[in-house]
Amino acid sequence: MPGILGGVQDGIGLITFNHPEKHNALTAAMWEAVEETLAAWTNDDTVRVVVLTGAGDKSFISGADIGEFESRQGGLGAEDEYARLSGDSKAKLSAFPKPTIASIRGYCLGSGLAVAMNADIRIASEDAQFGIPAGRMGLAYGFSSVKKLVELVGPAHAAMILYAGERMGSAEALRIGLVNRVVPNENLVETVNALARRIAQNAPLSIRASKITIDQVLRDPADRDMNAVTGAGMACLHSEDHREARTAFFEKRAPEFKGR
Repeated sequence: MPGILGGVQDGIGLITFNHPEKHNALTAAMWEAVEETLAAWTNDDTVRVVVLTGAGDKSFISGADIGEFESRQGGLGAEDEYARLSGDSKAKLSAFPKPTIASIRGYCLGSGLAVAMNADIRIASEDAQFGIPAGRMGLAYGFSSVKKLVELVGPAHAAMILYAGERMGSAEALRIGLVNRVVPNENLVETVNALARRIAQNAPLSIRASKITIDQVLRDPADRDMNAVTGAGMACLHSEDHREARTAFFEKRAPEFKGR
């Protein structure tokens, strides 16, 4: 049965989209499960970074499970409900206060690309394929997802992706800024895990402050919450972790951060 798998180890929360028989196509229930998992991890101090990946070796997420719309009663009503759930979950992922990494292999299409774009960092394997087939489905890609796309690649590349509806390989995705890094297929898990461990070892309050500041930079000046930026910075300055970092520096050892 399609769903997600969630687990936590060494400060890393792992969400695996588990629907391999349909290349991890997203159902409404999967979106709900993502939202519930993120909510549970928001105040869980054992989770310092979250990795999102797809089950199997063929796909991150191939898009929405279109077959679900046909099998459920309501037709357009089922699509409306899917749009609502997916919109809520993408917003929660984007606003999640801890770092998120999309570990992408194989298909990353439509809704799958929306998930990846709402992560903070995207690491792709060489065999990854990206695209938004909305134009070939007679659908409109949602405003929030188009906004993310334009922020990442600019309006000209966004237009090419949306208008043509064609797939691109990982090299092109890297060239236009859609992903942060491309690695050999066999190195994807190792690379992502190493990055996640590195982030998890850093000071949580500092990471949180960086995430808040990046988010505010992307907002229109009139909408920025500079009090949140200042508050996050002051929390770092007066934290036990900052004192621990100074002590560890003079003692020539690695600091042990507690997130306070």
